[in-house]
Amino acid sequence: MKRFNSYHSLNVFRLQLDKWEFPTHRHNFYEFIFVEKGHGNHILNDTLFNYNAGDAFLLRPEDAHSFEIAENTSFIFVKFTEQLFIEKLEGSKTAKWMEVIKTLLQNPSAVDGTLITIEEDKKHICSLLQILLSEFSKTCTYSREIVLELFGAVMIMVARSQSNARHGEQCPSNMELDKLNQILGYTRLHALDADKMRIENIAELFAMSPNYISIYVKKHSGVSIQQHIIQTKLKAADQLLKTGRHNINEIASKLGFTDASHFNKIYKKYKKISPTGFIKS
Repeated sequence: MKRFNSYHSLNVFRLQLDKWEFPTHRHNFYEFIFVEKGHGNHILNDTLFNYNAGDAFLLRPEDAHSFEIAENTSFIFVKFTEQLFIEKLEGSKTAKWMEVIKTLLQNPSAVDGTLITIEEDKKHICSLLQILLSEFSKTCTYSREIVLELFGAVMIMVARSQSNARHGEQCPSNMELDKLNQILGYTRLHALDADKMRIENIAELFAMSPNYISIYVKKHSGVSIQQHIIQTKLKAADQLLKTGRHNINEIASKLGFTDASHFNKIYKKYKKISPTGFIKS
């Protein structure tokens, strides 16, 4: 199956189509899709949903989808990666909307059809997306900050609408995968919070013991939770190294390593290159 890749932390654009020209595909990013007008079918993970104006969908990288357009449709796409959360944390210590986004991304019932059921919310979210589209194309002072806050506002309104929706019971065959995705999604979203990345705190959040959560993740993913955490931290380290705004000591501290020496040792072990070598390359 084709996979579409994006190397931008955030991309916002509109597509108006009479026919969907793209094959069923997955991504390396998350994708929020809002239907401005038109109707047809959305095929998501081999399940067909009708879509109409005001409907919205939130896709994770592992989701496969395509559209069958019955009437000329205008879509607004908001594509984003975990890199966006790192950028937001760098700019603010009070990124509370990240908790809302975390809940949306970790809840598979939030991607099985339209997220927005309240008509008033559909209108408000549509208006916010119009402003987001406009600001995304600008390069003037504070444009990026405005874009980040508008993105957060959209997600919070979606979460509010979603919280009022009824969720069906999960199939037993999907429950274990769902729990695993929630745990690993949590580690991806909190890579820069050393305290939240401690195994005992993750275990407490998911009502497990530290020993059991380690066994659970290893059993269902083939890789220990310690390894997942390390790999997630190293991906975050790459993003911080690319910005050039922090030295090695600061990055080591942000990611919860004992010191710069410990960070260098782990980074070189997994990346086969030192952090300084990565910067130079």
